[in-house]
Amino acid sequence: MIALIDYGAGNVRSVHKALLAVGADAVVTQAPDVVLAAGKVVLPGVGAFADCMESLAQLELVEPIRKVVAAGTPLLGICVGMQVLFEFGEELGGHKGLGLLPGSVQRFCVDASLKVPHTGWNLVNPTVPTPLLHELAEPAWAYFNHGYACHAAAEDTLATTDYGGPFASVVGRGALYGTQFHPEKSQAVGLQILRNFVQRVGAQSGAQSGAQSGGKAV
Repeated sequence: MIALIDYGAGNVRSVHKALLAVGADAVVTQAPDVVLAAGKVVLPGVGAFADCMESLAQLELVEPIRKVVAAGTPLLGICVGMQVLFEFGEELGGHKGLGLLPGSVQRFCVDASLKVPHTGWNLVNPTVPTPLLHELAEPAWAYFNHGYACHAAAEDTLATTDYGGPFASVVGRGALYGTQFHPEKSQAVGLQILRNFVQRVGAQSGAQSGAQSGGKAV
């Protein structure tokens, strides 16, 4: 069972529909015990870093998320759900994240010819082999909508995208993964990534890092 975390601001309905489309047994939940018992976890994201962390704290989900990652349960963070995996985010004055990956989330620093937020289709360029990106289309176009980018460690960067310079668009360590783009909005590429997470990412995956039904529970 995949626990799809609903913290009140994520793009939950679209992500849930996409997971069901690739054969997942996905349950939308806000319950810590459901997250702790899940075989896999998805943390979607829409909105601000600070709001996401505040909502997770209010729902008492911060420690359960940290526990499942420590136990090796596969977790996929999407957009802001990827950003909060890091130690610190600079949005709205600066806030601590979950601290599951080293690094920070900083506002795009690009020239005036590029709009911020970065919104629309862009290329995802894998940097190392990883189960999450297995059989990814070439070229792989995905849909982005974000004004902040993750400054990740090189060893945790699985794919990059260029927008006034390269940034980490897919990250991972062990069974922990994140995509800055929205798989649920990225058509065939996004569905392949979600299919890979459901079918190929296991609790013991992680070679690339060196460590490496639709109900609703509330």
